[in-house]
Amino acid sequence: MGFKIISSLNILLLLVTISQSGAILDPHYYDKTCPQAENIINQAVRNATKYDPKVPARILRMFFHDCFIRGCDASVLLDSTPTNKAEKDGPPNVSLAAFYVIDDAKNKLEQSCPKTVSCADIIAIAARDVVVLSGGPNWSVLKGRKDGRISRANETINLPAPSSNTSQLIQSFSQRGLSAKDFVALSGGHTLGFSHCSSFEARLRNFSSTHDSDPTLNPQFAAGLKSKCPKPNTDRNAGQFLDSTSSVFDNDYYEGLSEGKECLFRPIVVG
Repeated sequence: MGFKIISSLNILLLLVTISQSGAILDPHYYDKTCPQAENIINQAVRNATKYDPKVPARILRMFFHDCFIRGCDASVLLDSTPTNKAEKDGPPNVSLAAFYVIDDAKNKLEQSCPKTVSCADIIAIAARDVVVLSGGPNWSVLKGRKDGRISRANETINLPAPSSNTSQLIQSFSQRGLSAKDFVALSGGHTLGFSHCSSFEARLRNFSSTHDSDPTLNPQFAAGLKSKCPKPNTDRNAGQFLDSTSSVFDNDYYEGLSEGKECLFRPIVVG
């Protein structure tokens, strides 16, 4: 089951980019205008990952947060202005990181083939590259996305919240044309990364009138999380890796999920 779902993740990442983009996409889009584009992006990703092992999880999460709002249009990269608060500064996105990796790739591409490769394509290719670098499968990225010019922080309220229950998450994905199966597959992105206590501590204490902790959590796992996230918690960096092999793109997330040990999120992407 796990392998099939992880395999579907690659397809679904691709489907999200296709279904939410108005452009006609082609894997050979830059073959003539910027044939070295993928190599330049890959090198930028590799260089960054060499010095910061958090880069793969951060890029994958950035890609999802970009696509889920206005499609994969790189609007998450736009900065706020005096008259507009951009997606980047919306509450769910203030913890996004590794924008410098995309900036580095863009700067090098502008030197090699000016005004050719969109930032939207850079993020999509970089997301594929971090999966591969983390031991996951490879796929051919369709290209030709156009960069969006609209970015509004208030729209980020539509991003799935860690506190959402399964029904709410399925409904949220459905509103974007994604099925429950798609939701479960895309949740596999949590095989990479780390979650801070603030994202899941509501499930550890005073969860309901009948349960102190969320009953879907393995009791021993919940107890371990409580020790890592005490009240009061003065360590802003405290939290939990999203699975036991958090730097490897594999099926461990699903295996833990089936045992109630990896469901910090009811099954969704990383940080």
